[in-house]
Amino acid sequence: MRVLSGVSSFAGRFFALFVIAAAIIAFLIPEPFMPINTYVPILLGIVMFGMGMTMKPVDFKRVAKQPIPVALGLVFQYTIMPLTALAIAYLLNLPPELAIGLVLLGSVPGGTSSNVMVYLAKGDLPLSISMTSLSTLVAPIATPAILYLLASQWMPVEFWAMFTMIVQVIIIPVALGLLLRRFLPVIVEKTVTVMPLVSVLAILAIITGAVSSNAETLATAGFISFVAVMLHNGAGLALGYTAAYLVRLTPSQRRAVSIEIGMQNTGLGVTLATAHLSPLSVIPSVIGTAWHNITGPIMATYWAKRPLKEGDAPPQQGADINVSK
Repeated sequence: MRVLSGVSSFAGRFFALFVIAAAIIAFLIPEPFMPINTYVPILLGIVMFGMGMTMKPVDFKRVAKQPIPVALGLVFQYTIMPLTALAIAYLLNLPPELAIGLVLLGSVPGGTSSNVMVYLAKGDLPLSISMTSLSTLVAPIATPAILYLLASQWMPVEFWAMFTMIVQVIIIPVALGLLLRRFLPVIVEKTVTVMPLVSVLAILAIITGAVSSNAETLATAGFISFVAVMLHNGAGLALGYTAAYLVRLTPSQRRAVSIEIGMQNTGLGVTLATAHLSPLSVIPSVIGTAWHNITGPIMATYWAKRPLKEGDAPPQQGADINVSK
């Protein structure tokens, strides 16, 4: 178990490099990875089950104790990212399938790897965990609703089909993870250290399946998609921090909100696009999986070297974090 824990920690630290390598291999040699695409919802469910195992009731109690920062962060999450995606889609005149894929990327909840980045950036980790948890819980309604309102002009958006899938691959696995932690804590404590490795492997499988099945479209639409995703992510990080500053959140809370908004649950984006949209619409979430895990560590390193004032030190003690996306 100790060896697996060490491997898990290594995999978490170099996750972005593994994602890039896996994507390149699947792009160059797509055939062996194509069957994986059938199992993408199951793989994402495994990732979210691992997230549920790391969550505690205290993560939700924080929302009651400090509702304003969490509520503001949630509003920013589901307004800044989808509206920015819509603006970029029009600005770059993206094809309809890429445009709806980018708006979908902006409409999914925050990814759990953001919690690790906030911790490294000396941000408010409890706020980050609360934002991730709450945005994940409201995703079955928020994600398809926002996508329908902003992007249905490009292609039909099946609200109830998306709602059902998000419940199946997000809410149920997270709930099962929480129940396992509640009733079988000994088992959870023994296995939770290797869950990041399982999550990393599941995400890598999702990426190889998505890239291999869309190799041709990625080759033709890759450049403009990269530009769109980079602009979207950069805007999310900058506007998230600015919005938190304007509502007078503390410096540590601004760091948490910025990273939380900038890093999305790209695995959910890939899953929903694969199941309910078109092959080309998967591309923004595929690229986002790698890009978000490059800019996240860059921002974490930047802020880690800039100490906060004594009164602004973040309350990080006792919080659990997960490196899975």
